[in-house]
Amino acid sequence: MSTVVLRNGTLFDGRRHLGPGAVVVRDGRIVEVVRGGFETVARATSPDGDVEVVDLAGGLLAPGFVDAHVHAVQGGLERIRCDLSGGETREEYLATIAAYAAAHPHLPWILGGGWAMSAFPGGAPTAADLDTVVRDRPVFLPNRDHHGAWVNSRALELAGVGADTPDPPHGRFERGPDGVPTGTLHEGAMAVVARHVPPTSDGEYDAALLAGQSYLHSLGVTGWQDAIVGAYAGMDDPGPVYRRADDRGDLTAYVVGALWWDRDRGLEQVPDLVARRAAYSRGRFHATSVKVMQDGVAENGTAALTAPYLDRCGHATTNTGHSFVDPLALREYAAALVDAGFQIHVHAIGDRGAREALDALAAAGAGARPGGDLRHHVAHLQLVHPDDVARFAELGVAANAQALWACLDEQMTELTLPFLGPERSAWQYPFGALHRAGARLVMGSDWPVSTPDPLAAIHTAVTRTTHGDPGRAGTEAFLPEQAVDLTTAFAAYTSGSAWINHRDDAGVLAPGAVADLVVLDRDPFAGPPEEIGATRVVSTWVEGVRVFPGPGPD
Repeated sequence: MSTVVLRNGTLFDGRRHLGPGAVVVRDGRIVEVVRGGFETVARATSPDGDVEVVDLAGGLLAPGFVDAHVHAVQGGLERIRCDLSGGETREEYLATIAAYAAAHPHLPWILGGGWAMSAFPGGAPTAADLDTVVRDRPVFLPNRDHHGAWVNSRALELAGVGADTPDPPHGRFERGPDGVPTGTLHEGAMAVVARHVPPTSDGEYDAALLAGQSYLHSLGVTGWQDAIVGAYAGMDDPGPVYRRADDRGDLTAYVVGALWWDRDRGLEQVPDLVARRAAYSRGRFHATSVKVMQDGVAENGTAALTAPYLDRCGHATTNTGHSFVDPLALREYAAALVDAGFQIHVHAIGDRGAREALDALAAAGAGARPGGDLRHHVAHLQLVHPDDVARFAELGVAANAQALWACLDEQMTELTLPFLGPERSAWQYPFGALHRAGARLVMGSDWPVSTPDPLAAIHTAVTRTTHGDPGRAGTEAFLPEQAVDLTTAFAAYTSGSAWINHRDDAGVLAPGAVADLVVLDRDPFAGPPEEIGATRVVSTWVEGVRVFPGPGPD
């Protein structure tokens, strides 16, 4: 039997900070949690004497982070393509694109993504800008939230998009005064161009998953829920990618896949979802959830609101955003999914979107199914009407927080606050109110929309600022009354998100639990809140095996 002893540090057990202690792992399971500075090596020695001792060097040992809402294949694909996630300005993006195109002269399309809307006036970059760096080949680059894409003139030409092209259902082309599309595609308009993008090979998808998994492990993430397992925004269904990786033994994380609900279909797709669940679910990958995207995003006016957006002068418009699924039909669909034994995972950004999700889950009998507990969750929750905050606990619906967004970055100050107005702006990301009302909090990143670093998100959840940002986002707390304490934030990203994935034997430090672990370089509970985000991952372990920085001793 192989034994690992992790000692000389402090412990967070998934629910509370324990102080100094050590953990003994044998054959992938935790067999002992010792509190205090006790010697544990002698008692842990296995009959054959095979013991690895890990010195925590005063750092924190915690259960591995579980990302409750992420797109690992998509994120990995962007990392191995034209990756714009490290830039912040128009000039930086254009320089990155130009360098990538020059380094890959034989690619028929320039693909990748990760740009921020706040870098461009009105959040809308232009084809004319892209044409200055890539004119000979089409370019298709989704933004960070993947609700929009930036294309050049060659891509619009190949797709046959011009002034006479109508806006598609659930989407629109950004247009100039003459009606000509200017190069930004919102929501459903992305598909008009994406259908012309060459198919991604299985080999590239496989490489993308491994790149994404490696990156997540480097940040202490040991498992996740992939929030779209289906064809979306030019991406093929990642279900087969996960299945191939697991069959090869390359999938080291435990992953739940949320099968995509096709909003252009109805109840007739439920048998297909059941069949795909059966085909995909074994080993470390289980497609036991269904993802419904109920609305869009606030920055482009597609998040579903109970009252209209404002214009730049503060006057009400006629736009209240989009409910991508008819709210009455959603109740029927939710009931059918519950009857089929699926967890339901809903994207809701606007207050109307959140209310429609809760109404549907209430009508379906949110917490129950024959034979068990489904653990439904609503993700993002940028705007929650105060009347709906208490309903999460009442219905047993988990609040899936992407906490990193709850700050005064340029996207918030330039593209959101002016169009919501003061009253609604104060309803944003109400994690504190949800927690005080008894809601179960879980956390995720939505990577590649934003960084998948759990410690960055935890920092913002606690301080409502962004670590390391010298501007307003890093110095002025956004709605500080909606902050949560560090224990709550850590619990949400460990035991909370493990719970949402139905892994009750993970996300905790306890005898018998799976030894999915993260070692941090310091104990953030011992330092000032403003330094939480400076914490770094030293090592990550899955079932007692080191997966970052690599298997075996350092």
